[in-house]
Amino acid sequence: RALSPRPAVAVRCQEGQLAVTVSRDLFGTGRPVRAAELSLGTASCPPLSPSPAQAFVTFVAALHECGSTLQVTPDSLIYRTTLFYKPTPSSNPLIVRATPAEVLIECHYPRKSNVSSGAVHPTWAPFRSTLAAQERLRFSLRLMDDDWSRERLSNGFQLGDSLRFQADVTSEGHVPLRLFVDQCVATATPDRSSSPRYAFIDLGGCLVDGRAEDTGSAFVSPRPRPESLRFLVDAFKFAGDAGNLLYVSCHLRVSPAAQAPNPWNKACSFSKASGLWAPLEGTAAICSCCDTGSCPSP
Repeated sequence: RALSPRPAVAVRCQEGQLAVTVSRDLFGTGRPVRAAELSLGTASCPPLSPSPAQAFVTFVAALHECGSTLQVTPDSLIYRTTLFYKPTPSSNPLIVRATPAEVLIECHYPRKSNVSSGAVHPTWAPFRSTLAAQERLRFSLRLMDDDWSRERLSNGFQLGDSLRFQADVTSEGHVPLRLFVDQCVATATPDRSSSPRYAFIDLGGCLVDGRAEDTGSAFVSPRPRPESLRFLVDAFKFAGDAGNLLYVSCHLRVSPAAQAPNPWNKACSFSKASGLWAPLEGTAAICSCCDTGSCPSP
């Protein structure tokens, strides 16, 4: 993903101080960072008090403040400091949705004022889609592009992105079917029973990741057709895992399309606005077990 043409971090080197302006959309993903997650220098200087409506966060500090260092060369005085991004830990200690970042900032004074700053290099978390087949029913799980028009060519993601999954089933001469996703589990190895292990869809069709803070994970309504199901999951990685690879295993299941969704066959998303579970189809009662954790087995 290309970063925004407008600099995410801009620096002005003045006579006795520097001013750093940081876009809240630091990584160009559309998900703003919090001002409290940003600091300047090893002394962790905070930004000026921003308005929540402002798109930028600003730091102003004297050249010798915030733990900056000075290098003297035959031609220049070079003041160096670092902008730190330290994301707030997720409410789920097993996973992280953002990783720390550092941006080197330099002010050069060769009898003139000049500045250069290092680029932000986001961490990418790749993903692999899977394909399964059972008898005459052919199941597939694909990563889709932003408008759902085709399969995504790249399996690399930046934390803060949304993963767009589309599950499908095709059959040969079978009665009309409706597809459901009972469970999806992410692991750091191909073994779906390995640890760490995070089930972001569980309990027979509850998208439990949608209950986490600052996530938009949900099933997409309406379905393109009964035998297809789409859902969004915010990118994440395992806390403390130096690797950048996730394996996802999902259990897909079908029921006759003429059969109404029920507690055994459901696709439930959590609405933060109402604080309640909402079904893709059917009545709200079929999702009540997502809260109790006692959903019946099919």
